[in-house]
Amino acid sequence: MKLPSIAALTIGIGLSLTLTHIGHAQNILEKLVNPGPLIEGHKKFEKSCTKCHKPFSKKAQSSLCLDCHKKVAGDIKDQRGFHFFSPSVKNQNCKHCHTDHKGRVFDIVKLDPETFNHDFTDFHLKGVHKTARCSSCHLDGKKFRDAPSNCVSCHKKIEPHFGRLGEKCADCHSETAWRPAKKFDHDKTKFPLKDAHIKVACKSCHRGEKYKDIGTQCMSCHDIQDVHRGNFGLKCDSCHAPGKWKTISFDHGRETKFPLNGAHKKAKCKSCHTGDLYKDKLKTTCISCHKKDDKHSGQLGVRCESCHNESDWKRDVLFDHDLTRFPLLGRHARAKCKACHATPAFKDAPTNCASCHKDKHHQGRLGARCESCHNAVDWLQWTFDHARQTDFVLTGAHISTHCHACHARQNVEKVSAPTNCNGCHSADDVHRGGFGRNCERCHSTTSFKQMIRR
Repeated sequence: MKLPSIAALTIGIGLSLTLTHIGHAQNILEKLVNPGPLIEGHKKFEKSCTKCHKPFSKKAQSSLCLDCHKKVAGDIKDQRGFHFFSPSVKNQNCKHCHTDHKGRVFDIVKLDPETFNHDFTDFHLKGVHKTARCSSCHLDGKKFRDAPSNCVSCHKKIEPHFGRLGEKCADCHSETAWRPAKKFDHDKTKFPLKDAHIKVACKSCHRGEKYKDIGTQCMSCHDIQDVHRGNFGLKCDSCHAPGKWKTISFDHGRETKFPLNGAHKKAKCKSCHTGDLYKDKLKTTCISCHKKDDKHSGQLGVRCESCHNESDWKRDVLFDHDLTRFPLLGRHARAKCKACHATPAFKDAPTNCASCHKDKHHQGRLGARCESCHNAVDWLQWTFDHARQTDFVLTGAHISTHCHACHARQNVEKVSAPTNCNGCHSADDVHRGGFGRNCERCHSTTSFKQMIRR
């Protein structure tokens, strides 16, 4: 190995001492010419002048600034922001506007909000933004460049959609006036607005600011207004239309097996359809709907249509009474139903005369079988054959004797009368029983006073 010569070592040591001396002299010079303390943000560089200054090169100072302030450098490079758009700033050295060494609290930004032209930024002020206070967007403690430029960042607290419509507020709103919003073209969705839906406020359907996964069935919005309480299913449009909700368009005769006739045309749907329209299939018999209205208590069966019709339940009632055990004859044919049928059950109506015709004349002396003497043609025309229908043949004066003379007891269950003379004529016995009770041995029915001679 060849060692360096003494001359070479001497030259190297001398050069090193010279450079050290020059650097030391420069540091001393910088300290001597320091114009003053830096701002609070730069104070850490106060002993490192080379962070901001390059000896003997003023033009290089701006590049040193941009080495630290990378966001400003990025704006200039990407042709955006105030430092690119402002003609008074563009192509200027940084120190032209930002002078340091004026003390810790010195403002080197020198921004005047009153004269600042916002058009030289990426966010031009339009509409109501022109009159907004700077502090509304530029918060204390934050750099001006850090102010957000999207609507949501500033208006998040008053944003009524809770972020459900995204952050592109400008799609519907403008800076001139937040309300009213631009008309949204609902035809571009899966649910075009028609008829009455066109005038409905958005929040009526989009409750809670929900815009995605909204049901398109009627019940999705009108469940509270469903007077059928869900019993008629979800296909509301099968009967109703968005234009006129109360106008029902349903052909009962075509869509079902039960055409609506007579009074049924005016009946409300819920009168018959009390349950689920699809699960609870209705029967078509009268009694299935009108069981509670059956005044007959089921005694006349379930074929109501055999007497009644759909036009008017109480009128034009057809019934053949001759098919019953009590055919209507004589004056009975003209009698009103209620005259005999005290209740609509009908079958509980008794068939004996006394139940309808109170016996005011005989007062029950001749029993309840009025038909033994009377008939339905005329009550006053009566016939009774005492000889054939009883065991006591009327002869002599008995023929013209009134029935009540012998049948004196009222309200009897069984019609009976004594057949011996003494049974009726004991009070007329002038013999006072001396000749016994066999009056017929001496007397006859022709005349009691006329004696029979033997």
